[in-house]
Amino acid sequence: MLATTKMSSKGQIVIPKSIREQLNLAEGTQFVVIGKDNAVILQAIPEIPLDEFEILLQEAQEQARQVGLEQADIDDAVKEARGG
Repeated sequence: MLATTKMSSKGQIVIPKSIREQLNLAEGTQFVVIGKDNAVILQAIPEIPLDEFEILLQEAQEQARQVGLEQADIDDAVKEARGG
């Protein structure tokens, strides 16, 4: 896949339609942008389906229970991370 594009005065670029179609990129797709040397790399961030997110959440909650983590511990960690 090879195409050219240019940047607007606002720093926006258009991903050519042929590449969007080949990679199945839809409106609203989010990207990680990496700049290194003379290259800009865009990596699409896949969306996690809601049911998979719920499974991850349940696993995290179970692990927290196993180590004795409580809501107050999380609140304290958030407060500390925010400098409070």
